[in-house]
Amino acid sequence: MGKMKKYRKGVFIVVFYGKKYLLLGRVLHWNGWEFPKAGLKKGEQDKEAVKRELKEETGLKARKIIDFKIKGKFKYAQEYNDRPGILGQTWHLFAVQSSSRRVKIDRREHSSYKWLNFKQAYKLLTWQSQKKCLKLVDKFLRSNKKQVITSFQHTF
Repeated sequence: MGKMKKYRKGVFIVVFYGKKYLLLGRVLHWNGWEFPKAGLKKGEQDKEAVKRELKEETGLKARKIIDFKIKGKFKYAQEYNDRPGILGQTWHLFAVQSSSRRVKIDRREHSSYKWLNFKQAYKLLTWQSQKKCLKLVDKFLRSNKKQVITSFQHTF
């Protein structure tokens, strides 16, 4: 009997500085634009993964971390050699206010980065699930009201 295929547990990290959002140009496994995301290491808590991956992928430190308490999942287009038995990834949405705009990307996964306003970032993002997350974070930041979170909880 073959090994059961499963979803890798992870986090989506919408990084903002002022009114700009950070997007990374992905080159590992697929080409396109995304915001930072992380697969959790064994025993790691979601917030720890946010801090670790933010530092690893961008060199940035978080000034503030906002847990949106919203989760979802996506399926990979194919099975990857470095992720045997993994069908896709679950995600838990966080927004991070960066302490700086000076980004140092991890060239193994990404080729470039851009700080963009909402409309530019929304247009450039590759995946629909990340577009929905960006829309939620932007609406929350513009209104700064916690009620916004509950109105989006059932859209994923």
